[in-house]
Amino acid sequence: MPYPILAGAIFSFGLVVGSFANVCIYRLPKKESVVIPRSHCPSCHSTLRPLDNIPLISYLILGGKCRNCAIRISLIYPTIEAITALLMLAGLLRFGTSLEFFVYALVATSLVIITAIDIKHQIIPDVITIPGIAFGLIVGICTIGYNDSLLGLFLGSGLFYLLAVLSNGGMGGGDIKLIAAIGALLGWQKVLLVIFIGAFLGSIVGLFLIIIQKKSRKSTIPFGPFLAVGTLITLFYGNSLIRVYLEYFGR
Repeated sequence: MPYPILAGAIFSFGLVVGSFANVCIYRLPKKESVVIPRSHCPSCHSTLRPLDNIPLISYLILGGKCRNCAIRISLIYPTIEAITALLMLAGLLRFGTSLEFFVYALVATSLVIITAIDIKHQIIPDVITIPGIAFGLIVGICTIGYNDSLLGLFLGSGLFYLLAVLSNGGMGGGDIKLIAAIGALLGWQKVLLVIFIGAFLGSIVGLFLIIIQKKSRKSTIPFGPFLAVGTLITLFYGNSLIRVYLEYFGR
């Protein structure tokens, strides 16, 4: 298949996956089924017609409003679809059509869902993280080995559990389970890299929000999104970053 056609197909696939991610983001915090009922307007609850449910395109055609009640549809929906599609395209460029791509696609989609839910509700659903730990162990054992996968799981979750105890609940249980899944998938070295990147980005964003007076020093900031970004960066550049670190600081 010519590469431009393949890239277009993967991008379209990403839009569809992003549309499903939107369903998960909206329904999982409410503990609703992501299968039934069919997609509907969050304002008037009218069931969306097939032509009104085409990822990204329907939003543009409808002018960002529900066809039935004319209430404006949140920009988060097309944004999630576009981000997911771009992540799929980036995964194709990095991993090709290998098995790694499909693992990456599932991980990236899960991280998009986790990020959106954690930002809005400050929770990370167990329905994602607990299966994620099992998935991380299965893939991790097959790719990096039994010992590295288990060590990554226990090191990541152990550090976060210790932080939760020392900070008197400053680190949530969802974060602990998320880093456990990440550690099982990536191993002990890369889970430390994910934590470092997440903490670094979180510190920068937190400081910025304090400066513009959107947050105080006592405000809580969801950490899941920073772990998600750290994981994606590590999936793409983890080996190179660790190699640079060992070359310059590991002597």
